[in-house]
Amino acid sequence: MEIFRNKAALVAFVERNREMGKVIGFAPTMGALHEGHIALYESASAENDLIISSIFVNPTQFNNPEDLTKYPRTIEADLEKLQDSGVIHAVYLPEAVDIYPEGIKSKHYSFDGLEDQMEGASRPGHFDGVGTVVEELLRQVQPDNAYFGEKDYQQLAIVKNLVKQKNLPVTVKGIPTQRLENGLARSSRNSRLTPEQREAATVLYETLLKVNDWFRVVSVPEINNRVTEIFNSTPGMVMEYFIIADEETLKETDFFYKDRSYRAFLVVFVGNVRLIDNLHLD
Repeated sequence: MEIFRNKAALVAFVERNREMGKVIGFAPTMGALHEGHIALYESASAENDLIISSIFVNPTQFNNPEDLTKYPRTIEADLEKLQDSGVIHAVYLPEAVDIYPEGIKSKHYSFDGLEDQMEGASRPGHFDGVGTVVEELLRQVQPDNAYFGEKDYQQLAIVKNLVKQKNLPVTVKGIPTQRLENGLARSSRNSRLTPEQREAATVLYETLLKVNDWFRVVSVPEINNRVTEIFNSTPGMVMEYFIIADEETLKETDFFYKDRSYRAFLVVFVGNVRLIDNLHLD
């Protein structure tokens, strides 16, 4: 596994391998890796000749400076996990100047309204930061296929939109959310939970499963009421939002139309840790 710490070395490596006709798979991360990240690379390994990872904590997608400061940085452990996976050929560890050569500032994007929903509504500018770093990484790594987890479903939709509007020669693929045995979605933020909080947080997935049972049987307003009641009565948790949205537009719906696909999105503070989850409604 080769490690590249600047853009020039990474680009030279990529170009050598492209000249040999190798199919390149890529999944960017912000580190604090867990089994969910490794699952992305394992999926990629079946479809590509060369697998590249990147680790870069992107400052422009944090609205709260405290969140940026608290974000776990475990680079040595991350590199060990990537090495042990046996599927990674190269890791890119860019410096800020490699991503932001003219200073740390986001570009501005329009993602057909996707950026105004959910996370975009509560975190202004967040998806400008995501778009900036993802576009730059895709241009540098030049992958044939790029992999993103469905846990961050809105981000996945926005990356697909970005690739389409910028006409980037890459196929974006979503990988199902990876979960612990108790159903809790794997997340770097889980490391900030106490053991008791981690167990209690299983209520997020349990609630989404109930929503799936109620789907097309109970009205959307009544589902909203039931979910709100669950978290109002759960100590130590505060629900930031729950919505059922059209999977294509991500716009909240108040009625189920037969010809549309829907997904439930849930964001809850467990103590002071913000957890997100979602589920396709079937």
